[in-house]
Amino acid sequence: MTTTPATADKDQFILILKCPDRKGVVAAVSGFLADNDASILESNHFNERMTDQFYMRTVFRQDGEGMPPLEALRKGFDLIARRFNMEWELFDASIKPKVLIAVSKFGHCLYDLLHRWRSGILPVDIVGVVSNHDDMRSFVEWSGIPYFHLPVTKDTKAEQEAAFLGLVKDLDVDLVVLARYMQILSPDLCRALSGRCINIHHSFLPSFKGAKPYHQAFERGVKIIGATAHYVTTDLDEGPIIEQGVQRVDHGDTPDDLVEIGRDVECNVLARAVLWHVERRIVVNGRKTVVFS
Repeated sequence: MTTTPATADKDQFILILKCPDRKGVVAAVSGFLADNDASILESNHFNERMTDQFYMRTVFRQDGEGMPPLEALRKGFDLIARRFNMEWELFDASIKPKVLIAVSKFGHCLYDLLHRWRSGILPVDIVGVVSNHDDMRSFVEWSGIPYFHLPVTKDTKAEQEAAFLGLVKDLDVDLVVLARYMQILSPDLCRALSGRCINIHHSFLPSFKGAKPYHQAFERGVKIIGATAHYVTTDLDEGPIIEQGVQRVDHGDTPDDLVEIGRDVECNVLARAVLWHVERRIVVNGRKTVVFS
């Protein structure tokens, strides 16, 4: 099947940084870009008063003949970064990140991500789908995407995760998306994927962790349910939160109703988190995130 993946912005670049807040950071960045024949298209700043930490995301394009190649820009900007003690990255927005999606037996988040990708609103290159079950194979292959079946048992978990990580390396994956992948990743795999693995948790964290959160919510008579997208860390379901969504429910909703309502929330929350990550809108701030949404 022929697919039409999303396109990314051409001839645009994204600079994202954090540093201790000091006078002159914005002026230094904008001055550097102007001196290199670059024009700023979008710029967002945030100062976290509790720690006096400064965050900035800037989108720019070439505006003249004098802008050097990307590597030369990086080298030149490093002088400014050192002066302000910055942690920073500079990206070419035309290069679509390579994404590997992991799924088990629930396909709603997978279907939603592939729809957004094929519709041209998710600017990524989906290089494969990996699963511990074979249920999603026909749909994924019909979509023209490679499917990798990696079954796992308690006794084979180490070997299965080694194969999983091998796929990440072989496919040069930039981001792993756990789209209801119902396996707990080992600490070693979490560390290997640090900062580039997003999970969707089907509850409004930090409440109702573990199995059957909607049933837990039903038993507690909650009035809102939700979903949480977060980066994966070695602490189960406690990684930096990227996005959350909620939906009101009432006493008339059954556990099955909550599951169906929750699935829509999960799809939207995960899609926003993935989009913001690939658009370089997220800066991890310890156990939290700054999101220039």
